[in-house]
Amino acid sequence: MLILIIGLLVFLGIHSVLIVKPDLGRSMAARHGENTWKGAYSAIAIIGLLLVIYGYGLARQQPAAVYLPLPGLRHLTHLLMLPVFVLLFATYFPGRIKSATRHPMLWATILWALAHLLSNGNWADVLLFGGFLAWAAADLISMSWRPAKHIPTVPAGRFNDGVCIIGGLIVYALFVGGLHRWLFGVAPM
Repeated sequence: MLILIIGLLVFLGIHSVLIVKPDLGRSMAARHGENTWKGAYSAIAIIGLLLVIYGYGLARQQPAAVYLPLPGLRHLTHLLMLPVFVLLFATYFPGRIKSATRHPMLWATILWALAHLLSNGNWADVLLFGGFLAWAAADLISMSWRPAKHIPTVPAGRFNDGVCIIGGLIVYALFVGGLHRWLFGVAPM
């Protein structure tokens, strides 16, 4: 469990830099060079992610229940997961979906984490999904008072929303159809 906690602190910690100190990224890039700052940031994020993956895998081997999810909540989990991949696509394909949500990746993270908390009640699950839920909510709230970070996207186009919906639903179907089981060892259905 300790490796999972350290991984979450490292991964979510580096992703919280802009929440806590919005100008830190610019000042570090100015002081050390943009490529050096981005390289260090990426290396820390990758180390954190690898620790999260490894730590979560270890923690799942000795499950300790915090709560027992109600069986009917699995249906709600699937319903909440439907827009997640659509929102992820909308992050990079600007259109009406991105305009309506303003921060589609954060909303996707919130829905993903909440959906998984409804179906999983072990300590490792609560730490992983609860940590991401808390981070995404804090980041979303901080967006109201800090400057928006530029995310490279494809040009805005009238078909972008269609790409988001169709692409997102295809990826969702792939995950439900076997990709989730292959990647994580758990069949969602």
